[in-house]
Amino acid sequence: MEEGHRPVLAEEVMKMLAPRPGSLHVDCTVGGGGHTERILEAASPDGRVLGLDADPAAIARVGERLARFDGRLVLRQANFRSLGEVAPAAGFDTVDGILLDLGLSSFQLADVGRGFGFRAGGPLDMRFDPSGGEPASALLALLDEGALAECFRRFGEEPHARRIARAIVDARRGEPIETAEQLASVVERAVPRRPGPGGRIHPATRVFQALRIAVNGELDALEVVLAASLDLLRPGGRLVVLSYHSLEDRIVKRFVAAERRGCTCPPVFPVCVCGRAPRLRSVGPQPAVPSDAEVAANPRARSARLRTAERLAA
Repeated sequence: MEEGHRPVLAEEVMKMLAPRPGSLHVDCTVGGGGHTERILEAASPDGRVLGLDADPAAIARVGERLARFDGRLVLRQANFRSLGEVAPAAGFDTVDGILLDLGLSSFQLADVGRGFGFRAGGPLDMRFDPSGGEPASALLALLDEGALAECFRRFGEEPHARRIARAIVDARRGEPIETAEQLASVVERAVPRRPGPGGRIHPATRVFQALRIAVNGELDALEVVLAASLDLLRPGGRLVVLSYHSLEDRIVKRFVAAERRGCTCPPVFPVCVCGRAPRLRSVGPQPAVPSDAEVAANPRARSARLRTAERLAA
């Protein structure tokens, strides 16, 4: 395991994915490569993994670190919203498991050039793929108070969204907000830390989350990749999703529930006329959560929620 990188719920992920010799898996967010490495080891000697990541730095890092799996690890720089096109093109038409670890990697949080976190600081970029789209600083400069408040409310579930948006608009009249340190300072002045245990969480946490989700279109991408996974999983294949906040977990929970139910007919219909059969079944606890021991050893795991579903026969 690379220094500084500790995969979340690693044992639970492996139990749910159940890789075996010769199996094919897709890790849609290779990050630091921790889960990918374990899958490849369990699938030895001939199992293969397709690893995706929108972040070119992650692809380069994992390619170098896991070079010993040459021929069994196929890496592609791509956002997981492109899974439906990228996987078949890479020779993964039908797979035994798909993993989505939706959290930021330790490397991204520590990268002072990306602005993902206020502790590391740096320019407010927040793009997973720095070659496309608009950085977070552009959103802060262009959106009016109402749009900023809606962003923080919708993607960060921030209760003080309007107050923070107003503070940002006031602050940018003096100078552009272009660094993580600037934004964190503006938010903390608008919403001071609470006394007591609740004050351990920085007031800007939800704002940074909201901006990152907006910049990368994360929730839309999640809905696209969940739908694509159904076409790639063989019967008995498993979809394993690690989420870190309620917005993501809610999307996954509703998707699995809908595919477990199958029928979309209104409740007033006496019989099903849509003919839609269930395509997934839940596996294991829903959701599985980290133990106290894991949270103590790896604080990033604190908010993790793991959901697993198995593809039913068509």
